[in-house]
Amino acid sequence: MSETPFIITIDTEGDDLWSKPREITTRNAEYLPRFQSLCERFRFKPVYLTNYEMAMSDVFVEFARDVLARGAGEIGMHLHAWNSPPLVPLTSDDFRYQPYLIEYPDPVMKEKIRIVTRLLEDRFDQAIVSHRAGRLGFDGRYAAMLLDEGYRVDCSVSPGLDWSGTSGDPNGKGGTDYTHFPHDPYFLSPTDISAPTSAGLMEVPMTIRTSGLFRGAPWVYRIPLLRQTANRLVSPALNHLCPAESNLRGMLRATRTARAEGAAHLDFSLHSSELMPGGSPTFRAATDIELLYEDLEILFEELSTWCCGMTLKEFHASFRKSPGEAVSDIPGDRICGAATNQEMVRA
Repeated sequence: MSETPFIITIDTEGDDLWSKPREITTRNAEYLPRFQSLCERFRFKPVYLTNYEMAMSDVFVEFARDVLARGAGEIGMHLHAWNSPPLVPLTSDDFRYQPYLIEYPDPVMKEKIRIVTRLLEDRFDQAIVSHRAGRLGFDGRYAAMLLDEGYRVDCSVSPGLDWSGTSGDPNGKGGTDYTHFPHDPYFLSPTDISAPTSAGLMEVPMTIRTSGLFRGAPWVYRIPLLRQTANRLVSPALNHLCPAESNLRGMLRATRTARAEGAAHLDFSLHSSELMPGGSPTFRAATDIELLYEDLEILFEELSTWCCGMTLKEFHASFRKSPGEAVSDIPGDRICGAATNQEMVRA
C-alpha cells in the first residue's frame, strides 16, 4: 500500500484575531521556526497560507523565504476581507463583524484577491497557487476568481460543518454550509462547489470524520445531556484533524478513521497564532503551548509510519486523471504515489 499524503495547512495570520483587535500584530511569526523544525524532523512540509498582515511582516518573510529556499514548505494565500486592501466598508464596523469575502460585491472581491496575490508574489518571488478562504467562507464566484488569478488548489472545504449560523455581515446569510461536501479531493465546479468535475480548481478538504457513535446513533447528539456525556466519555460527533485543548485522542481518531476508509489524503490544519502563548483563546499560557507540542510529537510520530509529507502544490502535481496521465503543469516533486481520479472523488 502506498503512503498517504499528509498535508499541513497553516492559516498564517495576525495574533489572536478571535479577540477582534483593531490594531493587528504579528508577533506569532517569531514562534514559527520551532514548529517548522518539528515538521522537518518528521519530513513533513507545512503550507503557510498567508494573509495580508503576515505578508507585510519582515520577520515572517525572512523565515518563509528560508523555508522556500530549502524546499521545506510552501507559501499559499489566505484572505481576511475586513482588513485586506482595498478597505471598502461593508458594515457599520468591519473589524467587529469580520465579514466574509463572499459578502462583498464582485468587483471588491476581485480587487482584494488581486492585491494580496501580487503582494505575495512580490514578497516571495514566485507564483502563488494554493489558497484557503478567511473564515472558510467560499462559493463559486470566489472559485472562478481564484482560477482567473492562476490558483490551482483550494482547501477551504470543511466537510460535515455548517457555518451558515456564523455571521459576518449582520445583514448577510452567514458562512458556507459544507454539511454534504466530499471528504476526498476533487476538481470543483464553480456552478456547484460541492460537485466534482473533470478539471478546474482542485479542492483538498480538511480532514474531519464522524464518530462511530454518531454514525450508529446520531440521536444521542441531539439531546443536550446525552451529547455532553458522549462528548466527554466517548467522542464528539465530529473529529477534526486540528489542534484544540486536550484533543489528541480526537485527532488520532480522525486519522485512523480516514485511514480505514482509504482516504486519499490527510489535512492537518491550524492557525499560526495558536503556536504562540496568548495568540488564541485555546492556548493562552506557555504551559498550553508545551502540551500542544507534546500532542504534536505523538501525532506526527504515528503519522510518519504510514504517511508522507506533501505541500498542496506537490499534491496537485501528483494528481492523475487516470493511471499514467498527469494533469498538472505545476513543477513539484512527487514524493507519494500518484492518486487516480476514482480514488480522489469519494464523497
